[in-house]
Amino acid sequence: MLPENLTAIVARNEIWTGMSATEPYEAGWAKEAIVFVRALKLPKGKLPKARIEISADGMHWAPEGSEFDLPAAENAVTFQRLAHFGNFLRVTASLPAGAEITVLVSMHFKA
Repeated sequence: MLPENLTAIVARNEIWTGMSATEPYEAGWAKEAIVFVRALKLPKGKLPKARIEISADGMHWAPEGSEFDLPAAENAVTFQRLAHFGNFLRVTASLPAGAEITVLVSMHFKA
């Protein structure tokens, strides 16, 4: 039997400033995931690390522990591999004043 795969776009052409997060995605069925973040324009200012957050209900969030760099150049891509993440996932970042990034965030799952 072939593994089941799914790709979900959770942020498309979103401009992130201040406290930003993707839409939550329910993926309790998946065994593993890879989250990709692509900068669609040249980012502005000093970028923080992005964080993965998990949730049992899609409303109350806890840090999963993974942090990774946001892409620092136009069309650059960064990613984070995940396992044991429970039911809901999202990507968050707290950008300092003057920082801005336009993102495409996709989540790729395998059952």
